[in-house]
Amino acid sequence: MFKKLFVSSTSACFEQVNKNPYYCPQKYKVLLNGKEVGGERDTNVFSIFNLEPDTEYTVKTLPDGYSFTFKTESETAVIDVKSLGAKGDGKTDDTYYVQMAIDSCPEGGRVLLEGGDFLVRPIVLKSGITLEIKADAQLLGDIKEENYPYIPARVYKGGKEEVLASWEGEPFDCHQSFVSAYKQKNIKVVGEGAINGNADNSTWWATPKGRKVARPRLVFLNKCQNVVFHGVTCKNSASWNLHPFFSKNLGFYDLKIQNPYTGPNTDGLDPESCDKVNIMGCVFSVGDDCCAIKSGKLYMGKTYKTPATRHTLRNNLFQNGHGAIVLGSEMSGGVKQLTVCQCVFKHTDRGLRIKSRRGRGKDGIIDGVVFENIKMINVITPLVINMYYFCDPDGHSEYVWSRNPATPVDEGTPYLGKFLFRDIECVDCECMAGYFDGLVEQPIKEVRIENVSFSFKEDAKPFQPAMLENVRDFCKEGLYVDNVEHLILKNVTFDGVVGEKIIKKNLGKVTEE
Repeated sequence: MFKKLFVSSTSACFEQVNKNPYYCPQKYKVLLNGKEVGGERDTNVFSIFNLEPDTEYTVKTLPDGYSFTFKTESETAVIDVKSLGAKGDGKTDDTYYVQMAIDSCPEGGRVLLEGGDFLVRPIVLKSGITLEIKADAQLLGDIKEENYPYIPARVYKGGKEEVLASWEGEPFDCHQSFVSAYKQKNIKVVGEGAINGNADNSTWWATPKGRKVARPRLVFLNKCQNVVFHGVTCKNSASWNLHPFFSKNLGFYDLKIQNPYTGPNTDGLDPESCDKVNIMGCVFSVGDDCCAIKSGKLYMGKTYKTPATRHTLRNNLFQNGHGAIVLGSEMSGGVKQLTVCQCVFKHTDRGLRIKSRRGRGKDGIIDGVVFENIKMINVITPLVINMYYFCDPDGHSEYVWSRNPATPVDEGTPYLGKFLFRDIECVDCECMAGYFDGLVEQPIKEVRIENVSFSFKEDAKPFQPAMLENVRDFCKEGLYVDNVEHLILKNVTFDGVVGEKIIKKNLGKVTEE
């Protein structure tokens, strides 16, 4: 059985209903009005492109014979950027034509990029349009830094602050992102083509730190609503690939998000203080965290009190990042109603990674988080909760790393509540099964691990499980638990652990069911 995830005027995305992480139980073929499309498939999420607007289609999957119908959306107009004068030769500056097509497209219309590499400077999306990038096309980023003007961190309207640009959880002047939108709604970006920031041919990665104006994102959505990205490849970003910021009702379906592992701070998809985000069927391979759920540092959390809420990540493949799914470290607004399920992690440093520190503030509450139905393959440390993360200019100070039991709970103390890790298989681990390190003054409330197995590589190498001061290398070790009020274990197995399965430090209670 399949269900609809998304339909535009020219594309559609569907999901097979099962409990298998990312891959379906058996390969299948898709027939569209009786004709095979896309060849044999093996993933739970599949897409169909090159459809006609306002048209009803019948889909049948084989060998199960399941059949269903859907109808594409209607549209008001189509503007081919080449008809306006764009060359698409990868050399000529096509910014004027692409932006003109977007600006002149009527609501409900589609801007078409087909048959070429469209070299552009930063472009801005507007409400009510679809941008379609065909399989033989890409938006290609200009490599000159001077062609990315800076956006001020904040402006004031009637004495009220408006944050226009952000870097790592704080208002900060930034170069304009390659693709951006500000207070826009009902936007779709679809197709099998690419948004290529071209940073691998630029100077952005050569000097990533110490900039007075932060590097641009590939895509920055500031205070937008009802935006969907479907099918496209997002790659070679100067910094983070996709950065939704204080936005609502977002969908990211069947994307490929790619950066070299050596690309500095090239996170995949980092929704920050957003509400209702669906990330489904996507493939990540990046130079930092694959997907990081954020809600700002102390100033943003305290001022705007906007948590990351109602996020669902399902049927995704996360590869080659520092962390697969990450919460924080910018989490001062809090994280709630987060579900991660049916995902596969391969060759990441850490799997499910939660990172925070003193100074994130009392509104930095993470609670009721569920991770389930996950397969991890060669993930160095599968589960990490680190409350001493050494980020920011004061990250190596005693304030951050202190284990003084007299440390008070104050305005700067974040809170970690209940976490459920269920139905997870971890094979070829190296460092350790899990590292849970809560604050001395405010321990992690509850960690429940249920139906989880850990097995280790024979030739595993020592590694530090988390980024904090005074942590040693671990190798083939079990669960390290420090400053946790309640640890609940049910059907948890270890294969290849050297030493104790549970390394207990300051652990209030252990329940084995």
